[in-house]
Amino acid sequence: MMLRVHTVDSFSASPFSGNPAAVCVLAAFPSEEWMQQLATEMNLSETAFVVPAGDEFGLRWFTPAAEVDLCGHATLAAAHVLWQEGVVASGREIKFETRSGQLGARTDGSWITLDFPTERVARIELPDGLAGALGVAPSGVFRNRMDLLVQFESERVVRALTPNLELLSAHEVRGVIVTASSSEKPYDYVSRFFAPRFGVPEDPVTGSAHCALGPFWSDRLGSESLVGYQASPRGGTVRTTVKDDRVLLSGQAVSVYSADLSAAAQP
Repeated sequence: MMLRVHTVDSFSASPFSGNPAAVCVLAAFPSEEWMQQLATEMNLSETAFVVPAGDEFGLRWFTPAAEVDLCGHATLAAAHVLWQEGVVASGREIKFETRSGQLGARTDGSWITLDFPTERVARIELPDGLAGALGVAPSGVFRNRMDLLVQFESERVVRALTPNLELLSAHEVRGVIVTASSSEKPYDYVSRFFAPRFGVPEDPVTGSAHCALGPFWSDRLGSESLVGYQASPRGGTVRTTVKDDRVLLSGQAVSVYSADLSAAAQP
């Protein structure tokens, strides 16, 4: 029996933008070693492994270097594949069981909306070496259980950053989110995300980072529903709506290719 791997560009309506993720649907989870090997072989920021579990699906995410606790764009890609391949009936809501609890996915026209936990941040003192690693002194630094969130005064600064990734990797976090309010509509804020410790120099569009960005900017801009733009070279749009301890992340997705693993490459 052949095992198929799908590649999907998430948080984009057209191929070759947004954030590519690999998705592999299996009957049961194989060994962690094999999942890590496939993720390393795919060499995308995330590879999602999906397994049916009754009316729900188990979901795990691996970067080229390690398994992670939460990933938005690969969850979006996984839901897109389940509907596209007919594993789940079109329009039916999907529930995923993950290391971050239960996550939901539903269709909203041509968009997919994910139901994720908020990952609120708290202000901290500027960590030693962070300003040097980023090349610019921030206006504020915050942290949650996974990431640093670094605020700058202008969108121009965020877009122009060329951080020293070796110095940035010295900070013991999953990644570093940099952000500022947007200078023009339709966007309310812009961001970028760097995770060199996990083998991802710059992630094109990071759904899970918006679990922090949504509440962060909602508090500052006074609106529960906002539109963010992740200003990586590929770029992507994420709509966020904060609902108490949950945040709805909305984006589009498009399939790019599917490929069958050879018999020798299967678990």
